[in-house]
Parts: sequence; structure tokens; C-alpha cells
Amino acid sequence: MTVWFDESRLDDERVLGAADVRLRALAESGARVRRDAHESAPAAAAALAREHADGFRPRAVLAAGPDSRLLRAVLEPWCPVPFVAWPNPGLPGWAGSLDLVVILAPEGSDEGSASAVAEAVRRGCQVVVACPPRSLVADHAQGRHVTVLPTLTGDQLATAVVMLEFLEHVSLGPRADAESVATALDEVARDSSPFQDLVSNPAKTTAIALADGAPLVWGGSVLAARAARRVAESLRRATGRSALAGDAEHLLPVIEGAAVRDVFSDPFADEGDSELRPVLVVLDDGASDTLGREQRGRLLAAAERRGVRVETLSTTAPTEVARYASLLLQGTYVAEYLGIGLTAG
Repeated sequence: MTVWFDESRLDDERVLGAADVRLRALAESGARVRRDAHESAPAAAAALAREHADGFRPRAVLAAGPDSRLLRAVLEPWCPVPFVAWPNPGLPGWAGSLDLVVILAPEGSDEGSASAVAEAVRRGCQVVVACPPRSLVADHAQGRHVTVLPTLTGDQLATAVVMLEFLEHVSLGPRADAESVATALDEVARDSSPFQDLVSNPAKTTAIALADGAPLVWGGSVLAARAARRVAESLRRATGRSALAGDAEHLLPVIEGAAVRDVFSDPFADEGDSELRPVLVVLDDGASDTLGREQRGRLLAAAERRGVRVETLSTTAPTEVARYASLLLQGTYVAEYLGIGLTAG
């Protein structure tokens, strides 16, 4: 069976209608952030009032559960006290009453997260949990030093934004601002809407650029690199093809191993050669640290030498979290359109 990319499918109302559920879920990303932020606001305000009255300053912040790595990517450079991400079951042996344990449980049904909450309560830790109010995790989040930030959407990013806003207000994290995140997501959804045609839709044009390539996704900052891994996952899931994300030293050998493109060659001379050439996808969140600039320069120079195409997704959103959210949603739209365009026969 031959698989090819038919770009006309990206503007075909019938085809897009079949993907409406998935595309609508992407379009509603900003609305989910706003809904969870609104739902959790009263509980967050009450918890902040208690924190200010008690004057509690944790010895360390421990992010437990499977979603702890996202919090680490945001908080580690900013948190004024030691920060530890603990995705493993339970809690480390040293965690106790002097420490703050934060847990993201978007669905609220994860037994590992529920166990971590119960263990933190038993040890007398300060605990903040973002989860649905009627859920397995919420049932274990009972105690004097426990705060539940209620969420409703089951969305991982929206749940994380709720927690990050709370940590910002207790001076343990950078500016999160749910509204700026939601606005950034709305802008991506507007620009990448299925109702925008190929000429004016950056997600569709990027999908076309990746149609005959094997994506290599790179982000220069910690958060952009995390977004790159998530985008690569979405590309693999949508297409069944290889898509890699990694640091420059991991991607450079792939680029340098690509055959130099001959601009005079006939692209149809060897129709049996189905090998996909690498395409470098740069996620640009505006970070300007020296290491990131150096790595990006090396990647772009190698791509130019080997004739490897470069596509860039960029954002000018006002906060780190909003920029991460924007890049992630842009890449997810690209993956969705790439999957829609691929057809077999």
C-alpha cells in the first residue's frame, strides 16, 4: 500500500469535518485554561490568605506525580528554595512537615498521585493539589495543611497553569498569568484554524513542508526543549512516522548523515527510494542564552551544508509559560494537519 500526502485534503470540508472532534479540542485549549483558572480561583484565594497569615516558607518544594517534570521545567530556574521533581511512586524519605508537596492530577484518577497525596498528608507536609474535586486524588487530599485547587477539564496544561499561578502568588515561581496563556492559545487556534486556507495558515504550510521529511524537532530553552519532545510525540502519533526531538548533539549526526541534496537532480528519477530526508524544526521561544544561540547556529550551519530544510515555529507571548503553550499548540496543529494530509491507496 502506497502512502502519499495530498495537500488538497487540508482545505477539503468533508475531510476536515471527519477530524472535527480533534481539531475542535485544539481550538478549545484557551477556553480550558480559562475555565480551570476560574474554577480554582476561590480555593486559591482562601489558601493564599492562610499562607500570608501563617507566614509559612517551605524548606523545599517537591513536585510529585507523573506530571512533575513540567513543573520542574518552569520552576527550577526560578524557585528561591530547593526544588525537586519526583515522578516515582510515593515520596522521598526526607520529605516532611517543613516541605511543600505539589501534585498535578488532571484526571484525578491516577493511583500513584493519590498515594503520594496520602503519604504527604501522613507525614504532615504542606500539600497543594490541582485535581477534579470529586476524584480519587481529591478523596485522599484531606487534612489541615492540604489545599485542593479544583479543576474540571482534565487538561494537563490547564491544570499546570492553575498550580503555577498559585506558586507565583506565594513567591515560589515566575509569572504564570492564566489569561496570557489562554490568549496565546487563542491566537494559535485562530491562525491555525481549519477555516484558514493553505495560503494563510502557518500550521498547514508547515505540515506540507514536513510531508516528505523526517522531522527533527529542537528547542533551545528548557521549556522549548520540553515542547519539542511533546511535538515529536504528536507527530509520531499522527503519522506513524519517525520524528525525533533532542539536544543539538543528538540531532547533528542525523543532519550531517543526510546526503547532500543535488539541486539539479530529478526528484522522480528513483521512485522506489522511499527514504525520508530530515527536516529541522526549530521551536523559537525568544530565549537568548549563549548556549542556545551556539547550538542553534551549529544546527543551522549543518542544515545549510547538507541541504536540509529548516522550518521555524515562533512565538512572542509575554510569559515563559504562555510561550511554551503557544509552541506546543502550534506543533500539535502541524501534526494534526500532517496526519490529515497523508492518505493511502
